[in-house]
Amino acid sequence: MPEITTIVTRLPPAIDGVGDYGLKLALELRDRHNLITKFIVGDPTWVGEAITYGFQVQKIQERNSLVLEKALDSSEIILLHYVGYGYARRGCPTWLIEGLEAWYQKSPNPYLVTMFHELYANGAIWTSAFWTSPLQQNLFKRVVRLSDRCLTSREDYAKQISQVGKHTQVDQLPVFSNVGELEHPLHLSQRQRRLVVFGSAGWRCHAYQRSLAALERICGELEITEIIDIGSSVGFDIPLVNQIRVTEAGIRTGEEVSEFLAEAIAGFLDYPTEFLSKSTIFAAYCAHGVLPVGVFYPNQKSLDGIEVGKNLLLADRQELKLDFNLAEAIASNAHIWYKTHSLSAQGKVFAARLRL
Repeated sequence: MPEITTIVTRLPPAIDGVGDYGLKLALELRDRHNLITKFIVGDPTWVGEAITYGFQVQKIQERNSLVLEKALDSSEIILLHYVGYGYARRGCPTWLIEGLEAWYQKSPNPYLVTMFHELYANGAIWTSAFWTSPLQQNLFKRVVRLSDRCLTSREDYAKQISQVGKHTQVDQLPVFSNVGELEHPLHLSQRQRRLVVFGSAGWRCHAYQRSLAALERICGELEITEIIDIGSSVGFDIPLVNQIRVTEAGIRTGEEVSEFLAEAIAGFLDYPTEFLSKSTIFAAYCAHGVLPVGVFYPNQKSLDGIEVGKNLLLADRQELKLDFNLAEAIASNAHIWYKTHSLSAQGKVFAARLRL
């Protein structure tokens, strides 16, 4: 079996959700499916080791199609983790697609599997996304047509990929947790009265600013006594929540985050519900059996098996007072939903798609 060449945006020690996903998947494929990976990092500014977790890593020195074509010269099977803005500042990685097209034409037996973490962006007329969206869409379609297999994290993305015309079967796999998962999490009644706010600084800023009232409500109803903030600094003094001081844990390892979550009752996030299936933070909450708590966003859809009131609580739309039985039921359902696309479950799907 030839090795798999996996193209990612960046790898650790850089903080990069797509890179973390790609690395954990490669570990799973190696440890459980005997599939070996060689990485190509698409960010010339990335700083890291040539051998990472036992994998060979080659960094693109320049975002140029000829440079990429040369790097792919001996590759037979490629796994591409696609997200336009990860490979180009304006979300238009023309160099990446042209390099892959050249490799595909020259290789005697090319086989490309693409995991679409994002497709393309749209935006208001005053944003760059508005002006680059047509090119982004064109590049996305070229990748779809070039790919032998396509996977993605959202049902809506899967439909758009199918509409391009080549692929009738598109695997839809909500992302797995980048900070570990628990097979048998503790019941909420066995945990500390702890709530975790985890994620990027931007989303956590929303939690403490525009969603503070919702955060206070859920903390009051669950009788929370400890709030842990995990991630880089939000850049301001986090306010008291129901007179509880928020403990700023800072940036932690995946193992440390997992330990915090394993003892927590709830995890809070301010993130668009229709995109939760591609949120590694939501995945982390579900993977650890905590109660995932979000807030209302306009035009929310019930997609990807996530249902408000069943495996997700919206703190600012909960009409009845939350009790522990309801919290336990939602947390349990969220964990059951997660297990259908856990790391091991996804490893099996990717292993099947990557075998010629």
